[in-house]
Amino acid sequence: MPDWQQILRECSKNVRANTLHLLQKPQHQKSYGTGAGGDTTFQIDRIAENTIKHTIKHHGIDFTLISEEAGIEKIGRNPKWYVTIDPIDGTTNALRGMPFVATSIAVSEKPQFQSIAHAMVTDLHHDVTYTAQKGESAQKNNKKITPTKTNTLEDLTLGIEILLKTPQHIKAATAILRNTKHPRHFGANALEICYVADGTTDGFIDLRDKLRVTDMAAAQLILTEAGGIITTPDGKKMNLPLEPTQRTSFIAAANKTLHKKLKVLITQGA
Repeated sequence: MPDWQQILRECSKNVRANTLHLLQKPQHQKSYGTGAGGDTTFQIDRIAENTIKHTIKHHGIDFTLISEEAGIEKIGRNPKWYVTIDPIDGTTNALRGMPFVATSIAVSEKPQFQSIAHAMVTDLHHDVTYTAQKGESAQKNNKKITPTKTNTLEDLTLGIEILLKTPQHIKAATAILRNTKHPRHFGANALEICYVADGTTDGFIDLRDKLRVTDMAAAQLILTEAGGIITTPDGKKMNLPLEPTQRTSFIAAANKTLHKKLKVLITQGA
């Protein structure tokens, strides 16, 4: 059995070492066309993806890569593992010099959300790494983390991303902004979910039906292992296929009480 937690930490260290020069001095970067997830692949995305692939291959592991950039790629003769990655979460931030950029890796034995057993999200600017192993809690730089106990909307610090293209989205956004006090959005969804896991924020909502599962596959395990909750907007489990083109919406919350209140805001426009 591979020591996935150690391997993921090596991936984190190597990605940061190989991309930090681009993060510290943003510049015009070569693009490589449209990636499997539908967005443009830039130099920093390609470097991070190749670094993760080479780090895992160095350990002699055969695996199937599921990536926002390369799509689905079998590596080795007998791949038994699925490695779902967003090499650079927050590419726009990276290209503009905004210090909120992450790399995200999830490991599973099946290409399904519920099969994810190991996860890592690294804040590349600040050298902060979140990890989780199914059934073993979650850590931030090797220290156990838990979400907040906030359960009142008036005290809520909430990440929110909504496209105001439908009456329901407008109604939901109006209800959220009217009933909460501190809305935020930083531009790297995996890292924002981890902020809920460690108590930096109390919740995060994405209602666009646009977010790729590669972006948040690792972060959702980190949040649930920390003690938080993440579901579809109607409260169902997120049992999604791990595919580069699979998209979703979600409610992430520090606890069940808060999750219930956010769900009511979204579905009823209270």
